[in-house]
Amino acid sequence: MTTPPPIAMLAELTHRCPLSCPYCSNSLELQDKAGEMTTDQWADVFRQAADLGVLQLHLSGGEPASRPDLVDLVTAAHEAGLYTNLITSGVGLTPRRLDALEAAGMDHVQLSLQGTNAALADRIGGYKGGFNRKMLIAQEIKARGIPLTLNAVMHRQNLDDLDRTIEMAVELGARRLEVACVQFHGWALKNRAQLLPTREQTEMVKRTVAAARTRLRGVMAFDFVPPDYYADYPKACMGGWGSAGLNVIPDGTVLPCHAAESIPYLTFEKVTERSLRDIWYDSAAFNAYRGTDWMPDPCATCERKEVDFGGCRCQAMTLAGNAGATDPVCVKSPDHDKVVALLEEVDAADAEADFTYRVPAG
Repeated sequence: MTTPPPIAMLAELTHRCPLSCPYCSNSLELQDKAGEMTTDQWADVFRQAADLGVLQLHLSGGEPASRPDLVDLVTAAHEAGLYTNLITSGVGLTPRRLDALEAAGMDHVQLSLQGTNAALADRIGGYKGGFNRKMLIAQEIKARGIPLTLNAVMHRQNLDDLDRTIEMAVELGARRLEVACVQFHGWALKNRAQLLPTREQTEMVKRTVAAARTRLRGVMAFDFVPPDYYADYPKACMGGWGSAGLNVIPDGTVLPCHAAESIPYLTFEKVTERSLRDIWYDSAAFNAYRGTDWMPDPCATCERKEVDFGGCRCQAMTLAGNAGATDPVCVKSPDHDKVVALLEEVDAADAEADFTYRVPAG
């Protein structure tokens, strides 16, 4: 197969974060400040990404505002010709810093939302006062006319508040709302019983999003990530392994997706030791599950194999113990009974138990 260049890159600038979200998507082994790439190293990565064909750069964390050089990093990304999206909790941003980021060339902000009121949001994020600080910075973003996406991470604890979430996104002038149901990798697995929506909530969210898309057409766009476990077929994770995007984590390790380090028998290379281009095209890890040649049955003979590409490799690792297996979410998977059993187990668990919060990196 001919591998196309990546369209987007997620740059996890730091794993430091004031929040302690129970579904944190960073790898289980958080990296501390001492291991982060320098400003100049990140700037070089951005130039390599642009030369490789990347168009969109997503600056993430942890909390990217934890880095004092964030304005310099946005400047470097802008000078490389990349469309720059800042993914943030809002904590650590100020009106003055927003002005500097906008002047540096920041194109877009993606603001996370843990809940629609302080009591709920601060409990989920594990950070008292976080919601009020977020709302203040959201108003500053709106006042400046900076394009805004609101990323609402949805789960059992806040899905019943979806209508208000949609209203809030409109009030804040968001151009896009991501209704992103928690995906169970890494730290989220420690809180699966508290986070996995009920089947009734899952059906409700589908209806609510469909109706809102129609009602708000031309006002706000929607991205919807449904809960995997209730689906008949898996989603095409990342549009197919190593096909559209890549992640670079704080120490320069390059991954096909944010959870890829959960696959223990793949070795991921660092951009500080090998060029981004060579890693994308030639590394064993990126080629491990590209295309369809690697697929076992039933994927290999399935009419959906170039639709969902066998589903999520990390989910196959978690649920089936083999990243090369058909995603067990799929009703055709020989491991689908494990998902059925898991749902029964979660239904019997205490969904009101306290979260196991993430301890931020130092």
